[in-house]
This record gives sequence, structure tokens and C-alpha cells, in this order.
Amino acid sequence: MTDSMTETAAGRLPGDPTARQIVERMIRVDHAGEYGAKRIYQGQLAVLGRGDKADLLRHMQAQEQAHLDTFANMIVRRRVRPTALLPLWHVAGFALGAVTAAMGERAAMACTVAVEEAIDEHYAAQTADLGEDEAPLRETIEKFRAEELEHRDIGLEHGAEQFSGYRLLSRLIKAGCKVAIAASERI
Repeated sequence: MTDSMTETAAGRLPGDPTARQIVERMIRVDHAGEYGAKRIYQGQLAVLGRGDKADLLRHMQAQEQAHLDTFANMIVRRRVRPTALLPLWHVAGFALGAVTAAMGERAAMACTVAVEEAIDEHYAAQTADLGEDEAPLRETIEKFRAEELEHRDIGLEHGAEQFSGYRLLSRLIKAGCKVAIAASERI
């Protein structure tokens, strides 16, 4: 018999999601988030693809693609239904990337910082909820979280906070991320 404190969904009450439902929601939302992140960088590259930040954007996009590929494989392997909102994130992610890039390189970096800070918080909560029964998933999320924090740091190093509307843009993007996370977990 295993120690219930080290299992995902330990201490759940009747009516609470099962461990499988919790994990399915995590994989669903993480797949959607990584898809959206890839689209943000595609939008930024569409505008800034020949600028000073193009190589940085390509590096971050490549990492997001690797994250997306990992979660896409989990969707298939674990038979998880992807979010029905992918078409919306396809458009919204690209639009967010393109619009912030059109506002300038610092605004694009501010977008990166805001998104990655929201994802850091999201991934931290997920790893705290996963028990030893889901150690490989927790390790994957922790690895991706470290890479997302690297992206945040790149954004900060490249002038995100010098964007004149940094605080407002950051708040708006973080709020949007929280809404997208909540919707993608269930829909």
C-alpha cells in the first residue's frame, strides 16, 4: 500500500476531480499553453524576423516547440482530449505576438516577461499538486518551467521593463493568461 500523501489528488473529497482528471486537465492546458506560446513567437517573428531580436525569438520559439511536441505526445499516449479552444489560441497567440512586436522590441520583450511569469506561477502550482505517482510528469513540468524562466530573464535583459506601458501591458497579458488557463483546462 502506498502513502496517500505522495499521490496525486491525495486527500480529495467526494465530488473533487480524480487523479486522472487532474492530470488530464494539466496536460490539456499545458498543451494549449505551449501551442499559444509558439504562436506568440511566430507573431513576433512575423514583425521582427529581421531585427536585432530575431535570433532570441527563434531560440525561445524552438524551446516552446519542444515543449509543445512533448505535450502533444502525452495527449496521444495518455488519451487526453485536447482543448476545443486551439483555433482561438491559434489566432490569439499570433495576434498578441504580432501586436506587441509592432509596438516595438521592448513591448515584445514585455509580452514575453508577462507570459512567462504567468506560466511560472501556473507550472509551480501544478508541480505542487503532483504526487510521486506522477514524478515523470512533474519532472517534465519543472524542466519546462526552468526554460520559461530563462525566457523571462531574456526579456528582462533585453529591455522589457523599459517599455513605457510595461506595467499595464503586463497586467493585461497576465490576466489574459489566467483566463486562457482556466478555459483550456475544461473546454
